[in-house]
Amino acid sequence: MDAMVSDGGAAALYATDAERWQAVVERDRRAEGAFVYSVRSTGVYCRPYCGARLARRENVRFHASAAAAEAAGFRACKRCRPELPALERRGEEAVAKACRMIEAAEETPSLAALARASGLSRFHFHRMFKATTGTTPMAYAAQCRARRVEGALGRAGTVTEAIYEAGFNSSGRFYAEAGARLGMAPTEWRAGGPGAAIRYASGSCSLGKILVATTEKGVCAILFGEDDAALAGELARRFPKAAIAPAEASFGRTLAAVVSAVETPARGLALPLDVQGTAFQCRVWEALRAIPPGATASYGEIARRIGKPKAVRAVAAACAANGIAVAIPCHRAVRADGGLAGYRWGVARKRALLAREAAGRA
Repeated sequence: MDAMVSDGGAAALYATDAERWQAVVERDRRAEGAFVYSVRSTGVYCRPYCGARLARRENVRFHASAAAAEAAGFRACKRCRPELPALERRGEEAVAKACRMIEAAEETPSLAALARASGLSRFHFHRMFKATTGTTPMAYAAQCRARRVEGALGRAGTVTEAIYEAGFNSSGRFYAEAGARLGMAPTEWRAGGPGAAIRYASGSCSLGKILVATTEKGVCAILFGEDDAALAGELARRFPKAAIAPAEASFGRTLAAVVSAVETPARGLALPLDVQGTAFQCRVWEALRAIPPGATASYGEIARRIGKPKAVRAVAAACAANGIAVAIPCHRAVRADGGLAGYRWGVARKRALLAREAAGRA
């Protein structure tokens, strides 16, 4: 057997031939990078988890690397391609290349062009891109165009010039996306958003003071606290460039509907929402709204559901950034052991909301 070279901590987990053989038998992907194995009867060498038919143990030899196996006279398996970088790394490199193409292109490359450049089929490229970035290639391209619009609006002579500078081939296509991407009309965004009007009212519920705010599109904030003035100050910090004012008397129906949802959260809130956040935050918030009343999900589970299994901390941060309590139920996000992690409005309120939802399901 060739001397084994440590690859991070992987080789240490497969220090003996018996452990390596067991990894081959189990097709253990954790052994990637720790070793490759060759088969004397076929003359090929493979990754530890190759899907080819299992060879006889007496014909198998272990090598520290693809180079070592080739130096010993073996050729690479055409199924698992052990001479190439790990599949996950290849995928990340392909996606990174595609992102650079999208960012640099004046017009969005087609899915077929992106897949061709990555060396993958359209289906596999699309699946890999979404798994890596948490969004689709076309949605990523739209985000890039939106960022270019934001920059162009600050320097172009007119909104129309900014639209074409950002890569939109028609003003109609831009205006169809503008509200969702900028959160307001482009002229308002360019002026810093002073025209955005927010109306609010505060009241009391069993969890303390509550403030509800809306734009013309829907509820943009539901905040808990102990003091009306402090809640109004928090609203102002969340929307520093908006025109914020107390709502008229008729707003009482909206406030009452939200308070009812707080007291009986299993019923949900049948009011439109005006949700503003990054693409990642919105994906997390959508996942939270998909959790049934009375159920919970760990931050890790939510990360997996949105296709970003390693983004556990980012998921927790998105939950903390949520400013629409109950309607976007970040209280249903818990630690991996089921414990109640932090809640921006206090763990006691989180526990009370979960208890009410559980009672509603009983």
